[in-house]
Amino acid sequence: MEQTFSPTEIEIGFHQVGYRIDKTASPMNLYTKWQISDDGRWHNPEPVDFGVLPLEGWSRCEGFDWNQ
Repeated sequence: MEQTFSPTEIEIGFHQVGYRIDKTASPMNLYTKWQISDDGRWHNPEPVDFGVLPLEGWSRCEGFDWNQ
């Protein structure tokens, strides 16, 4: 089973229900909520407040390509 984290432990990461944290991105992309299509593509990001992020179940990653 993959190790998961709380949002306070994430510099760059995602949650399977469509949230991303990227503390290296612009302020508008710091915390975002995405729609996930049936084929697994993430689209239509919207900035969100830290308080709405899920409290557990986060995965770390190396970074995101914000142009796709």
